[in-house]
Amino acid sequence: MIEEAVESLLDGATADLVADAFRIADLGCSSGPNALVLVSTAVDAVRRRCLQLQQPPPELCLHLNDLPGNDFNSVIKSLATYREAQEVISLVITSVFLAHFTGGSSVNVAFIWSAQPLVCTGSQRDEMVRRSRRSMITEAYARQFEKDFTSFLRGRAQEMVPGGRMVLSMIGQRPEEERDNSLLQLDFLTAILREMASVGLIDKEKLDSFYIPSFGPSEKELREIIEAEASFAIVKMVVHEPTICVGKDATTPYTRARGFRAVMEPMILQHFGSSAAEVMDEFVTIAERLVKMSALDEYPNKPRAFVAASLVRRT
Repeated sequence: MIEEAVESLLDGATADLVADAFRIADLGCSSGPNALVLVSTAVDAVRRRCLQLQQPPPELCLHLNDLPGNDFNSVIKSLATYREAQEVISLVITSVFLAHFTGGSSVNVAFIWSAQPLVCTGSQRDEMVRRSRRSMITEAYARQFEKDFTSFLRGRAQEMVPGGRMVLSMIGQRPEEERDNSLLQLDFLTAILREMASVGLIDKEKLDSFYIPSFGPSEKELREIIEAEASFAIVKMVVHEPTICVGKDATTPYTRARGFRAVMEPMILQHFGSSAAEVMDEFVTIAERLVKMSALDEYPNKPRAFVAASLVRRT
């Protein structure tokens, strides 16, 4: 989708959008070895298309955005090596913006990976009551997601030029799934944290106030929100499995446990007031064992799907 979005901006009537500079934003770049994966995909697509069209590439401006606590020192080190490699192939990256991005109608193409819909606190004391209210909770969070994602689209529209492209991917649900399945991830997290609390790794009282239900929209729900907000037109939308285009090593219990840690660690450490890596190492150990045991068949054996969309900013 990123490659298609880039190519569309370099072709035909939209080519004038990037006459001065091609501005690319990654809203959620992370850090470490995968921090530049998405921007490099876009940059490579620019180079490849310009070679096909036999035209000089435009200047590139990269916006790398993530949480304030992101390790941007690591990103900068990766970027230095990356820029040296790009200079060999005559691509000019004129500037790079890190941390908080407030573009103001200048972005040509943006991509967002795994946007977290919402976080909320609550109580886990009465498990049976919570489960009996699952449908009600899911409906409430569906309404909240609609409100939040509408605001998200309006904000991104203000940052993008008319005709600009946005690619996004988020945890969602398969067409055949019931809405309540969006809370299964919380059940899996609860099982891990309860075992950690039982051996004194985290505080039991704090566990009672740690409740993070997440809502994953269906393709239909996401489409309806985008069309109602009307700042963007939908070019393409797909539902895909989280294990698509990855090797078998990415689906092992250990790898899946580490992936769960990557998502949950900041929230866990902030809530429970712990900074010890040993605590999260034990989190991975317990999660891996639960996946192997299939103690919660729904989540370990059926991870959430992703909903991806390619949008164009309306003129």
